[in-house]
Amino acid sequence: MNFPVTRQAAAVSLALAVLASASSTAFARASVPAADTVIVTATRTPQRALDVVADTVVITAEEIARSGAGSVADVLQRQRSIEITRNGPAGNATSVFLRGANANQVVVLIDGVRIGSPTLGTAAWNAVPLAAIDRIEVVYGPLSTLYGADAIGGVVQIFTRKGEGAPRATASVGAGSNGTLQGDASIAGGTTGEHAINYAFGVGYEESDGFSAARPGAYGYNPDKDGYRRRNANGRVSMAIAPGHEIGGQFLVSRLYNQYDNGDNFDAYGDSDLNTYALFMTNQIMPNWRSTVQLARSQDNQFNLGGTADWDISQIDTHQDEFSWQNDIAIGQDTLQLLYAHRQEKADAADLVDENGDDRKRITNSFAASYSARRGNHLVDVSARQDRSVYGHKSTGAAGYAYDFGNGLRANASVGTSFRAPTFNELYYPGYGYQDNRPEKGRNREIGLRYDGNGYQVDATYFHNRLTDMLITAMPCPVNPDSFSCAYNVNKALLEGFSLAASTKFMGVDLRGSLDWQDPRDETTGKQLARRSKKHASFGADYTVGTLKTGAELVLSGERFDDAANVNRLAGYGLLNLHSTWQFTPDWSLLVRVNNVTDRNYEVVRNYGTSGRTWFAALRYGIR
Repeated sequence: MNFPVTRQAAAVSLALAVLASASSTAFARASVPAADTVIVTATRTPQRALDVVADTVVITAEEIARSGAGSVADVLQRQRSIEITRNGPAGNATSVFLRGANANQVVVLIDGVRIGSPTLGTAAWNAVPLAAIDRIEVVYGPLSTLYGADAIGGVVQIFTRKGEGAPRATASVGAGSNGTLQGDASIAGGTTGEHAINYAFGVGYEESDGFSAARPGAYGYNPDKDGYRRRNANGRVSMAIAPGHEIGGQFLVSRLYNQYDNGDNFDAYGDSDLNTYALFMTNQIMPNWRSTVQLARSQDNQFNLGGTADWDISQIDTHQDEFSWQNDIAIGQDTLQLLYAHRQEKADAADLVDENGDDRKRITNSFAASYSARRGNHLVDVSARQDRSVYGHKSTGAAGYAYDFGNGLRANASVGTSFRAPTFNELYYPGYGYQDNRPEKGRNREIGLRYDGNGYQVDATYFHNRLTDMLITAMPCPVNPDSFSCAYNVNKALLEGFSLAASTKFMGVDLRGSLDWQDPRDETTGKQLARRSKKHASFGADYTVGTLKTGAELVLSGERFDDAANVNRLAGYGLLNLHSTWQFTPDWSLLVRVNNVTDRNYEVVRNYGTSGRTWFAALRYGIR
């Protein structure tokens, strides 16, 4: 699929037709317009969606609660321009692709704290606790000017709960297929007065017997069930020390135990710790100058026991420490943002020590500036950043423009550059890493239309992201004849696509849907990038009758290949999910959900299992 002019024209024509229809038809609405949603991630500061140029999706607490999902990845899979892969049940290794970008080309934040392993370059999605999440923001496209390395495909930010006002408690217990059990509880609130204190704390536990991670034909296939246990706690406390001045701290700790297949006669398992900690201070230095300082640490520790031999046991502990100082300065109606960040990545692993036997570490110092301006119907964002590290000085820039036609219709366009830093494995792992590897580079441009009015919300976006210096496993290794393979900058790739999303209400039914046509391809070989489809879609409908809310959703994905050579084809699939929530008192509700109603047998990774038909029910107290 090369997106010829006729296909682009057809896609844009379809978007214009939908927008024109929406602007000429009115229905009675009770929902809050999406334009009033506050988004933080797109500019690193709270803004109305109406004033955000970037392509963004917000997943609310209500959507997460009714999802009945076993993981964050399951929630993300239902969103536009997002695909996931997983090696078995919800506790197993998981990858998330945005707009066809690799899993290591996506930045993941929890309350502003970056998570991810410096050795692998990816976040431990399977260790992120769903019960702790209040909302999720997804920003598509390059954001290296705001978040530095790895923000090629986009940024996913997970927000935990915050407290204010009278104390409020929430709790839930649930059970479902495969011996799944879940429970969580939280309390949040705050005091008033000159030195007001706001707080929020939560705990959660879940376990499942799971199913066999591998299928016949996979390496290490074992027909036993592969379950998981996940325990977590999170908290946030802030205090006003003076008008306009606040200090606080937050944490999230999560421990995951998961089983996986590694042979008939051994129960392989992994223990993972995902922890984030942060201290922050905000100061209204002047009426137009707000300063935010944050000191944060994230830890990603992985232990795996795959067998009885020494080489079957591994322990890799990594952490990232970051200090950031952000200044938001209002200049009339405009905003100037100045940022300094210092980040140290460190890995404690036997195979990655340096020539002195010390743990590997990398320090990055970053300087960034952005300017947002609105003049009548015109909205402009420009930003630039420089990151200085062992891979040299990397400069990135971005510019976005939007024009408001009125009556809820807006057009926007943007360009931007981005990069991904080589991982510690790609630089230093014995027999594979090459210390002269350079960062991958991306250059993106996109255009879009957005409509929000008359009871319709429509987004249409076309993007074209060209990547160079892609790091791949080169065989034979061109720089070390003694090595069978190595990581090496050789490939080029193109991430191109069109995304259309819409929602409305018709005869009392809330309708939503998204369609994605994309062509993520390796330009060096001409092949489709592994485990990414060219077409995927999601549709949903919700209907409320009194205290009962019921709905259905359909997730569709086209075929894809499991390998870079495009030899092993994975069939497309369609999943039908049903859910109902009964709010039988103001404080108590009952959720029942059935996923994969048709019991579809499909794979997202060759020879690894996925869930068949499953059910889940939960009793909940409190409104989140």
